Amino acid sequence: MTLGFRAAMNGSEQHGRLARRGREGTLSKAGWQGQAKAWLAGSSLRAMLSGAALAALACAGPAASADKAARATPSGLPVPRYVVLKFDTVNARAGPGDDHRMLWVYKARGLPVQVIAETREWRRVCDPRGGLAWVHGRTVDGKRNVLGASPPAAIRSKAKPDAKVVAFLRPDALAALDECKSGWCRIKVERVSGWVSAASVWGATDKPQCR
Repeated sequence: MTLGFRAAMNGSEQHGRLARRGREGTLSKAGWQGQAKAWLAGSSLRAMLSGAALAALACAGPAASADKAARATPSGLPVPRYVVLKFDTVNARAGPGDDHRMLWVYKARGLPVQVIAETREWRRVCDPRGGLAWVHGRTVDGKRNVLGASPPAAIRSKAKPDAKVVAFLRPDALAALDECKSGWCRIKVERVSGWVSAASVWGATDKPQCR
């Protein structure tokens, strides 16, 4: 069983279609949940995501470039960058303000999103399904999570393709991100930790994810 991602608009519309048409809707909690899941020894492992602060990606660009990007943003932080949704319910709007039309509602605490633009109070984010919207800055947190892609990502004991597999991260499952290096990322799901290929999860590359 894998986690799905659907939008509830009259019980049928998909998120991508919802974003394109710009109509109101709700991202179902049956999709991305505020819990992480992994497969271990053929059974499911479920745990709440750790609340501890997570390290930034080790594969970030040169410090000089990062400093230049930081100076150009209201927050003083580089763009693009990853954050996570801080609350169970986050309103997504067409523009940076409460007076702008609501596009949908995220119901996925801990979901990683990429900040691609910002104002002093608002952040324009790209989500794992390619949706673009503005959310208030108070609704996001600088912690780092990643989302499992398809097929399930093998979690290995070392950052090597032939290392022992200790678990599998399901598609659309959340995991806490510790660090990335040389195309590998160390993640943690409760008692299970290990390395996954950066290409097998969403939220590990610094490249812009929405165009």
